Amino acid sequence: MGKNSGWKQAMEKVFDIIGEILAVILVLVFAILLLDAKLDFLANAETFKYVLEGIRGYGTLLLVAVVGLEAMVKRNIIFFLLFLVVIAVCVIMMFFPEVSDYLIGLIPS
Repeated sequence: MGKNSGWKQAMEKVFDIIGEILAVILVLVFAILLLDAKLDFLANAETFKYVLEGIRGYGTLLLVAVVGLEAMVKRNIIFFLLFLVVIAVCVIMMFFPEVSDYLIGLIPS
């Protein structure tokens, strides 16, 4: 075992705990939204429903990112950094769609 193995184990545990919490929250959000689709009990709570849909959308990416980081922290630092770059690209394209339009426009047709 190298001198970094303690650091890697600690980071893995942190990502594991965060991932577990996010997974439970997302399952609850999915359950509420699926029940609402059938029973329509959030008809008068549009703001709350909007918040839940935002949590579902962004939380899913966050959960995938945390689980991926948990997996990558066990690997080589290069894989960890590459995964961080991919996450950054996804986040940039989600929050700034004009960037993805610009990049697609750079590709010759």
